[in-house]
Amino acid sequence: MDLVTHFRKMARNNAWSNHRLYAACARLGGGEFEAERVSFFPSLAATLNHILAVDHYYIDSVTEGGRGPAAFFEYKPLASVRELGAAQVASDRRLIAFCDEVGPVDLARRVTTDRGKAGRFDEIVGDLLAHLFLHQIHHRGQAHTMLSGTTVKPPQLDEYFLDFDAAARGPDLIAAGIDGPKAIP
Repeated sequence: MDLVTHFRKMARNNAWSNHRLYAACARLGGGEFEAERVSFFPSLAATLNHILAVDHYYIDSVTEGGRGPAAFFEYKPLASVRELGAAQVASDRRLIAFCDEVGPVDLARRVTTDRGKAGRFDEIVGDLLAHLFLHQIHHRGQAHTMLSGTTVKPPQLDEYFLDFDAAARGPDLIAAGIDGPKAIP
């Protein structure tokens, strides 16, 4: 598999994983989403808001949207699972659209990331995408662990790429309105 195809699949895996995680969070009882928990961020709400704020920054960076650190620092945390989930879906769709348009030359292109007081740094688009996906996986894992301490069982988040997993991922791909890894040319 070439790197362009890999990133296209990762963008869909990202959206599918977020769909599953938000579906689980939507079933939480009153106060469980906001409840303080042990993790890097103190709640599911804070963790998922962080993921989205960082998505905004990196998607702005790879698309050269011009917002720079404001894409992160001006992010206003969303309180409800429903609002946050809808905003994450919009972000995931932007990322899929971007990945569907990139080619090998684009992945090797350098863009300037504005890190505010830390300065400006030229980064390779492919490296930024890899970092974005890794960031998502890292913090979704923390949210997954936090769900273990709630009334809702954490969802499987690793049933995406293999043919063996097709039956498990299919219904959620349909519900999320995304095509799966085998649909990518």
